Amino acid sequence: MIHTEGMLRDDALKNKTIIVTGGGTGLGKSMASYFLKLGANIVICSRRLEVLEKTAKELQESIGGNILPIECDVRKPEQIEHVLAKAIENFGSVNGLVNNSAGNFISPTERLSYKAVDVIVDIVLRGTYYFTLALGKYWIENNIKGTVLNISTTYAWTGSGWVVPSAMAKAGVLAMTKSLAFEWADHGIRLNAIAPGPFPTKGAWERLFPEELAKKFSFESRIPLERVGDHQELANLAAYLMSDFSAYMTGEVITLDGGEVLAAGQFNFLKEVTDDQWDAIEGQIKNANRNSKKPE
Repeated sequence: MIHTEGMLRDDALKNKTIIVTGGGTGLGKSMASYFLKLGANIVICSRRLEVLEKTAKELQESIGGNILPIECDVRKPEQIEHVLAKAIENFGSVNGLVNNSAGNFISPTERLSYKAVDVIVDIVLRGTYYFTLALGKYWIENNIKGTVLNISTTYAWTGSGWVVPSAMAKAGVLAMTKSLAFEWADHGIRLNAIAPGPFPTKGAWERLFPEELAKKFSFESRIPLERVGDHQELANLAAYLMSDFSAYMTGEVITLDGGEVLAAGQFNFLKEVTDDQWDAIEGQIKNANRNSKKPE
């Protein structure tokens, strides 16, 4: 087995219906695809219906199973309620929600307009809360043990310059995940999150990092495992968290970043030291220790 292969058995998500926001492209599409392979009924939603329909057709032809594309702006509760109603109408019930819709700007914060900040916070935080609240109300009312997976980021707790609206919003999602995991536990509702490192997606990656910028600031060079993530790796973890195999896990945030967040360690710059330089340093330390032991 290798990391680019699926890890769960084929029926791991059988008889489950899962809504994936932002499911038409990128990581959302990859997760939806794998969930479908594992037997789940899938509802994908975003603001671009034509993209959703194209993805649904592609996955239906390549995998089979049941996939329903529905247009939805996660900032609008009435559209979220419509998605839920259509999902129930088509599949009988809904068991899981993956809050994957997101937006981001890489920019000095002082260059952002108030509206630009609102757009990111509304999609990432407000949209996630609206969708989670809609499903939570439905599950509690119908005594369904639902599962929510939020796609977070490591800078939700470390913070990060130049992506401040996203960092603020993701931090709010993180607090919501842990808070509701406790509050709704007695209803059998679980909430977890994944904090991914770099998992390149063609559209989003090119918008955030034009080719010249991507070459200048290579992610691989600052990730301990020296590579970016493969979509199947994230889909594997997501499927596990949405499955009953993770039934004893709630309120957790799992970092999947090749060790990227660890690179902030105070002495990690020493990674650049060569073996010859280490030999010289070791000699200097030994000399310093010997000199410190000499009587005055």
